[in-house]
Amino acid sequence: MTALTLSTAGAATLRADALVVGVAKGAKGPVVAPGAEAVDKAFDGKLASVLETLGAVGGEGEITKLPAPSGLKAPVVIAVGLGSAPEQDQAYDAEALRRAAGTAARALAGSKKAGFALPIEAVEDAEAIAEGALLGAYAFTAYQDKGKDAKKPLAEVALLGTKPRDKAFKAAAERALALTEEINRARDLINMPPNDLTPEAFAAVATAAGKEHGIKVQVLDEKALAKGGFGGILGVGQGSQNPPRLVRLSYTHAKDAKTLALVGKGITYDSGGISLKPAGHNETMKCDMSGAAAVFAAVVAAARLGLSVNVTGWLALAENMPSGSATRPGDVLRMYSGKTVEVLNTDAEGRLVLADALTKASEENPDAIVDVATLTGAMVLALGSRTFAVMANDDAFRTSIHEIADEVGEASWPMPLPADLRKGMDSPTADIANMGERMGGGLVAGLFLKEFVGEGITWAHLDIAGPAFHEGAPYGYTPKGGTGSAVRTLVKLAERTAGGELG
Repeated sequence: MTALTLSTAGAATLRADALVVGVAKGAKGPVVAPGAEAVDKAFDGKLASVLETLGAVGGEGEITKLPAPSGLKAPVVIAVGLGSAPEQDQAYDAEALRRAAGTAARALAGSKKAGFALPIEAVEDAEAIAEGALLGAYAFTAYQDKGKDAKKPLAEVALLGTKPRDKAFKAAAERALALTEEINRARDLINMPPNDLTPEAFAAVATAAGKEHGIKVQVLDEKALAKGGFGGILGVGQGSQNPPRLVRLSYTHAKDAKTLALVGKGITYDSGGISLKPAGHNETMKCDMSGAAAVFAAVVAAARLGLSVNVTGWLALAENMPSGSATRPGDVLRMYSGKTVEVLNTDAEGRLVLADALTKASEENPDAIVDVATLTGAMVLALGSRTFAVMANDDAFRTSIHEIADEVGEASWPMPLPADLRKGMDSPTADIANMGERMGGGLVAGLFLKEFVGEGITWAHLDIAGPAFHEGAPYGYTPKGGTGSAVRTLVKLAERTAGGELG
């Protein structure tokens, strides 16, 4: 686990393996960003020209390593690109700082300590840099044995240019550490192979975290699910030898606080069931529990931060497998709500487990419900691999979540729930089918979920199918594999709810 410190030392006197400075794209060449004045002085004021000579331009994601001159205690200087320099009197964008810090942290794998001398004009800048560095330093190596030569993640991030004794900076550092540790825990769960992360194993992780952080945890096993009539979760999980679970996590604050319910899709492996996925489409389907991982991380983070809000998390956990006992296309399931669903495609399983969890969450009459799911390939086609969709039964709530996501650096886009698409899910056999029109499939899934939200409850649906699992090369603070998408948005939403800014 990477440590975080607010350093009282200056860039010139800090003893570390490396110093990280920012460089931006200026009109006439690279520009050394604020925070690196002492480093530039050690280069006799010529750091920008040295970088330009080496081909640096300051573009986002660019890394240039330099041997440090004699005026610095650290032996290496790493210049990281920040992108275009802001206009005069304008600050650097928090997300640019976050990504640059993440890029530098990844480049520093194998180092014990690095000082980050990036631009800090406000507490928010320090928090963004801390988040980026701690997320960028992440690596999933639990199943690898590379011996002594393996590079471990950067061990310590020292933030320079902060006020270590200032309460606001201390609080920002504590928040960044708690948040990133939970995001990285979510990443670990997403990256874990499905033979180890079964529904039962996920429930055990949640139970252990509950004991550690004072969160009440209730686990419904397959017998309790059958007794309760959770036909959606049971129907999806009945083809697997690893039975399903519904986990309820409850963080409550002593004050008379508002309640936010979070519901996560937790398909620990998705083969598609009888409607089997074709070859090439199931190798990464261990990530189909990313929504549940995000909800789990958000609830624990809320507890660690002591937010003045009640946060309830629902993890709908199942493994979707084909077997003689699996649900068949054409089967009808009776859901926890009492409604019947004709299953036309067993690979549209996420909406089935979410439907039961949404109904159960609605019984507690929370002030708002947000579900999170890697729900549809259609949404990946619509928004790409870095942006998640936001749908809601309340336009203002949808807008708020979109704005919150933008604030914390997560790309999202508001999407509609067109009423005309609902007719496509009419079934001659049951109350509703789990499939509708092919065109607009992501919106159809949202409309299906809406049917299971309690009357009068504000609700939003986040389809994170695109950004939840990154298959390409790492960039910024985003690793290859599980990303922890939506955790930052959920935590900020909880903070806004605690502050009375929503509803």
